[in-house]
Parts: sequence; structure tokens; C-alpha cells
Amino acid sequence: MPITATSTALTDVFIIEPKVFGDARGWFYESFNENDFSQAIGQTVHFVQDNHSSSQKGVLRGLHYQLQQTQGKLVRVTTGAVFDVAVDLRQASPSFGKWFGIELSAENKKQLWIPPGFAHGFLVLSESAEFLYKTTDYWHAASECCMIWNDASLDITWPDIGIVPLLNSKDAQGLSWEQAPKF
Repeated sequence: MPITATSTALTDVFIIEPKVFGDARGWFYESFNENDFSQAIGQTVHFVQDNHSSSQKGVLRGLHYQLQQTQGKLVRVTTGAVFDVAVDLRQASPSFGKWFGIELSAENKKQLWIPPGFAHGFLVLSESAEFLYKTTDYWHAASECCMIWNDASLDITWPDIGIVPLLNSKDAQGLSWEQAPKF
């Protein structure tokens, strides 16, 4: 199989690693193949939207999720590096209230599959980063939620990059774990 899916400490969240073919000319890999992806994670997933963002060092986006039209996300980085975080908001899950973080970079080519029912965010570690993600449902502004990135009860261990994270006003006013609606 051209990809490897490795389970994480969060139920249903997988690290996806493509098979990279390289030689003196450079490299090639399939960034997504529906058949291989579905087989690797054990379910069929249908993506409806691709998003692409660019951010400078220290930008922290998240922790975002939608209450309606919940989104599964397949995330990756094509330029630079980020620390990517998922938080399980599914009350019936064995990993409810837990978080998982991983460095995703253009160099390591790893991806993270985050199913619906999770909050998601990332911190840019490099001078800049381009972040791409596929979603299983469309953006729905009316049901968008944001949980504060540094909630003490979550105790997420964000990397120390030597500067205070840069947030937009919505992310800076995110809800606490206690206030945040769950699934």
C-alpha cells in the first residue's frame, strides 16, 4: 500500500505517511488516494472541500470545530513546519478530553487524519508555513466554535518557539474546556 496509517493516543486519529518515490531528480508521492486512504483508516471518507492557508512564524490558529456540519480533516504542510493538535470532544470516546500533537512539515510529509468530533489547531514553527487540509463537510459559520488554545485543564504542551503566539481576535477569545460545547 502506498500509505501507512499509524494510530495515535486519540481514538480514530491517524498519522498518515505516504510512500515517497525519490531519485536524483527529486521526489513524487500521491498526497491522497481515496481507495488507499479508506483502506488504511478502515472506513470510507468523502471530502467536499480543500483549504489552503499561509501563516508566519508564531501564528496559532485554533482550536476550531463546527457543531453542525461537523468536519473531518486530513491535514498536511507543503512549506515549512507546524505543531498540529487535535482534541477529542466526543463524550462517548475513550479518549474524550485528551489531546494529541505532532509536527507536520514539508520535509517529513506526514499528514494527520482528524475525524468529526474533534477541535483542531496548529502553531507555525518555521519562518512561514503553507497548510493544506481536506474537509468532509463545508464550512458553516453559524455553528463554528473555538476553544482557547491554552486552557489549563487541557494542558496542551505547545512547543516553545521563543515568541508569544499570534492569534486573531476570535481565537484569542476562545471558550474554555468547561464552556465549550461537546459532542
